[in-house]
Amino acid sequence: MCLNRNSCGSRDQARGACTCGGHGGVAGGIHLRPAVPGDIPTLLALVGELAAYESLGHEFEATAELFQKNFFGPSPRAHALLAHRNGSAAGFAVWYPTYSTFSGRPGAFVEDLYVRPLHRRQGLGRALLSAVATEARAAGCARLEWRT
Repeated sequence: MCLNRNSCGSRDQARGACTCGGHGGVAGGIHLRPAVPGDIPTLLALVGELAAYESLGHEFEATAELFQKNFFGPSPRAHALLAHRNGSAAGFAVWYPTYSTFSGRPGAFVEDLYVRPLHRRQGLGRALLSAVATEARAAGCARLEWRT
């Protein structure tokens, strides 16, 4: 399933389904999808790159076991979306549920949004943020928060 509203560039017109296999389609298409357990090594690599980019590599303690438990366990604590372009992982976004006592409704907070340098300035970050908003709305969230 591709969450890119503009299509990853490889759609079966008869079914409306993505046919790029989850890796970005043709002509630089961006494929966005929820992460699955098999993506944990890729997600760990991307988070490690983000930590290094922010000069916080010394704080990077995440493990495959922690990601398995917290993203894909019986009570997931967070959600991850992966972006692929031209067959390779290009970025990710992680968000988790929050709650507003004022509105009495759930919300969502974007913890991380990272795009690899080679793929920046091509709309991928905007596409990831839009996909998170769509996922949060579908989960009944009344608002989306993000701090840069």
